[in-house]
Amino acid sequence: MPFESTGCNPGIQATKQAAWEWAADNDLVLSPVAQKKMIRTRPELWISLIFPAASQEHLDLFCQWLFWAFLVDDEFDDGPAGRDPHVCEEAIARLVDVLDGTSAPNGPMEHALDGLMVRTCEGRSLRWVRQFRRDTVGWLWTYYAEAVDRAAGHVPSTADFVKHRRDSVAMQPFLDLHEITAGIDLPESARSLPAYIALRNAVADHSGLCNDICSFEKEAMLGYEHNTVRLIQRDRGGTLQEAVDEAGIWLARIADRVQRAEKELVEEIEAARIDGPARAALERCVQDYRGLVRGDFDYHARAERYTRPDLMEVDEQHSLSRNFAA
Repeated sequence: MPFESTGCNPGIQATKQAAWEWAADNDLVLSPVAQKKMIRTRPELWISLIFPAASQEHLDLFCQWLFWAFLVDDEFDDGPAGRDPHVCEEAIARLVDVLDGTSAPNGPMEHALDGLMVRTCEGRSLRWVRQFRRDTVGWLWTYYAEAVDRAAGHVPSTADFVKHRRDSVAMQPFLDLHEITAGIDLPESARSLPAYIALRNAVADHSGLCNDICSFEKEAMLGYEHNTVRLIQRDRGGTLQEAVDEAGIWLARIADRVQRAEKELVEEIEAARIDGPARAALERCVQDYRGLVRGDFDYHARAERYTRPDLMEVDEQHSLSRNFAA
């Protein structure tokens, strides 16, 4: 890992308490198994490592987004919705309608999403809201793609899955949230710079592969094939450890891509003669994204969701949880 740690936000314990209180206030009831899993997941740790300098207000908001996202992830990865494309499609479509403001929320998850969107988008530019909406919707629909794959008995190629994982890891929306705590608002021209796109993609790819390396044991127990390590093993025909080793080499190469994109972005800023707030915003991204990559890496080495697959319990659900009930 070539990037140095930027530390952990001192507000971590306060944001943990705020997240559980927010869940209770929004009637997000977790089963005993789901509650233990969320405790092991430690969303407050990830958000505090990713945003070590965020204000308490921003840290709390971002952690509540992450808490909500982990509920989504567990519902569609481990629950019955992930095995029934029709149920999955209907649930995600409702969430997207709430996100777009075209449908009144029903059920705790939709009401929680509605509240998060109102708080998040207040004072943000239309261009930022569009970007955040695209990235969040893109992430949500990856669960439907995986549900259809499972129902059809399909396993994606490694190359196709790498592209899919860029959205499914959900790092892109949090790169958007970074702009809030950084006090910046990238113009469309800056978002369109090839090197900026490459930088964001490399950060997301690093997070996705790091997550796959750390979660392949848990996912193998569930028969979950949408994991880069599992796909490498299938393609290469070697042992699982050989696949893990190969994935580690890929991870180092992605870190190199981050550094290369940083340099190219500096060159493109000069070539395009970008100055003023747009230049300052891009330079802030270059400055902070390394810390995001390192924070994400450190989180996966510390959260029991990934370090203790032996603690995994299967929550025997036969329908959507009550949090998703309309």
